[in-house]
Amino acid sequence: QVQLVESGGGLVQAGGSLRLSCAASGRTFSSNPMGWFRQVPGKEREFVAAINRSGSNTYYVDSAKGRFTISRDNAKSTVYLQMNNLKPEDTAVYYCAARDLLGIATAETAYRYWGQGTQVIVSS
Repeated sequence: QVQLVESGGGLVQAGGSLRLSCAASGRTFSSNPMGWFRQVPGKEREFVAAINRSGSNTYYVDSAKGRFTISRDNAKSTVYLQMNNLKPEDTAVYYCAARDLLGIATAETAYRYWGQGTQVIVSS
């Protein structure tokens, strides 16, 4: 079992930055590839970014490339999402997720463990 707790969401003006954190507990964090997703009410949850177990490989949705950075600190059992140049369309509840299997994945169904989410609101 893996427990995930997100933090760092909030209200920010367009062009601003936020750093989301996701603290993991319950098993060896370094064994889990991790991902960030987001969801707007009435829409499906959307993949944002993923990182492999060591942190050497990352992948982003096109809208996040060049603005968001996913990273992890295995010693702290934490994964981060640095979000810069935020836009109103980035407004959503952001979730972190952990896989049981190797490798990066973009599908929601590829992740077994989920946090409760943290709200990000970007004002124009």
